[in-house]
Amino acid sequence: MNSFTALGADPLVSFPLSTEQDVFLLRRSGKSAAEALGVEKQDQIRLATALSELGRDLLGSDGLTVVFGVARRPLPLLLVGMDWTEDRALGGEAVKAASRLVSVHYNPSEHAVTVEQPLTADGRTAEAIEQAREAVLAHTESGVLDDTRAQTSDLIAALVESRAQREELRRLNAELEETNRGVVALYSELSEELEETNRGVVALYAELEEKSRLLREASEAKTRFWANVSHELRTPVNSVVGLARLLLEFDGDGLDEEQRRQIGLISASGATLLALVDELLDVAKAESGRLEPHWAPVDLRAALGQLRGTLRGYESPGAAELIVNESGLSIVSDEVMLTRVLRNLLSNALKFTPSGTVRLDVAADRADGRDQVVFTVSDTGIGIPEAEQQQVFEEFYQVRGTHQRGRSGTGLGLPYARRLTELLGGSLTLRSEPGAGTVVTVMLPADGRPDARPEPGEPGTPGLAVLVTVDDDDAFRASIRPLLERIAGRVIEVAEGGQASATVRRERPDAVLLDLHLPDLDGYAVLAELASDPSLAAVPVVVLTSTPAAELDRNRLTHARAVLDKSALNATVLAGVLSGFGPSAPSRASGKGDTA
Repeated sequence: MNSFTALGADPLVSFPLSTEQDVFLLRRSGKSAAEALGVEKQDQIRLATALSELGRDLLGSDGLTVVFGVARRPLPLLLVGMDWTEDRALGGEAVKAASRLVSVHYNPSEHAVTVEQPLTADGRTAEAIEQAREAVLAHTESGVLDDTRAQTSDLIAALVESRAQREELRRLNAELEETNRGVVALYSELSEELEETNRGVVALYAELEEKSRLLREASEAKTRFWANVSHELRTPVNSVVGLARLLLEFDGDGLDEEQRRQIGLISASGATLLALVDELLDVAKAESGRLEPHWAPVDLRAALGQLRGTLRGYESPGAAELIVNESGLSIVSDEVMLTRVLRNLLSNALKFTPSGTVRLDVAADRADGRDQVVFTVSDTGIGIPEAEQQQVFEEFYQVRGTHQRGRSGTGLGLPYARRLTELLGGSLTLRSEPGAGTVVTVMLPADGRPDARPEPGEPGTPGLAVLVTVDDDDAFRASIRPLLERIAGRVIEVAEGGQASATVRRERPDAVLLDLHLPDLDGYAVLAELASDPSLAAVPVVVLTSTPAAELDRNRLTHARAVLDKSALNATVLAGVLSGFGPSAPSRASGKGDTA
């Protein structure tokens, strides 16, 4: 048979099919062969039933023969073939019924039909094949009654197995329902807990907002209180100091030595109180943002000399020696603020240095690409414990034990000095060791302003007045912002492409930096909008993108003056591209620029 030949099957046994008894024999032989080859019970019954249906339909055909065989490759199969010589076709109902149970291959033109039953790997063995042959031969004779009993037994077995499967399915469905109820209950419980947590978070957030508002109000009230008290104290203190000086100058002859000494103490105490009031007022101004430096070149030699003379009054017999080293370095700063910073640090050092030296040294340095002037105040005083070295920069905080040692203060000196230093664009750091002294370092930019940058139009700089950056990447904008602020007088950031055209139309910038990947309107569309608007087409656009060059749509980038890769971007490249733009550029409408 063709199927047997194509599959390389080993024939087991063959016999003619001519009577009804042969059909019974075919059924029992198929079931026994399948059982011997390890086929499951239900599949045995399916195979036997399919063979019975096909055999009955073909019964009476000339030359009808049945062949059993086993194919080992590529998959083990039990094959049962039927062929006949008469020009007769199988009935459609028989083929349909058998095909529902097993795999049936029927070719009417060949007068043959083959039934296939898959086997397990054990069905390939020679021992299993021999057992199948013996099982088929054992049914060479069969009675109608035996076959009927066999069919009934098969039917009962199938019904019992079907019932067991239904019971198992019912049990599994019950377990699944119970599991579903548990899942639903757990989901409901988790949802309630999550909702409760969300309510707690919302309530906590609202409470934090309220606390923040109260803290802001308290801070503002404190600042107003300091300012008001300082202003109110200044007038009577000025009067006390002024009257004391008048008494000493115009009535000196009428005072005895003790009276002169007492009025001198009043004048000195009034001057000290006035200095404290000034510091308190400046702290209040600094906190409210109303204390602005006045930038100008500072003559350090003269300023330090005056400072040394002022602080001589802090020295007393047996106290620390004050050493202020002169310096000819140049610096642009606020002389009043700088002097107050140094005076506070030196007076604080003298106050807590019972013997030894207090030094002020000035040196030049370079950090972060800028020239710096470093002021170092060092002393051999009592020092500050490590646990309190950060707390001394809190207003009104005083190191524990200083009162018992006879030294007092307001606790404003170091916080005030640090605030002024930050306003001057610098930094103040402290390191100390108890019993070994303290070193305070003040580092200020030599060129003044903390955000000092060349004015627009200076040689060697692009000199842009306004620059618009369109990019939704907060991290990239933050990283490039310091560079752009050196290049342009004003930098405007836009996070959405849909706002780009309106911003450019409103601000009239000297240049636009544009990203291609934007959340709402991409860079290509923004570029097209700018190019199509006659009033905006002349504004130079530089594209900054992380898209590989091979993936760029060059036809849609013709309006861009340049295309720069974000990963290779640096100050030199960006400044070079923008150097041709700005108010002084001869024309912003000519040329397309190069791409990089």
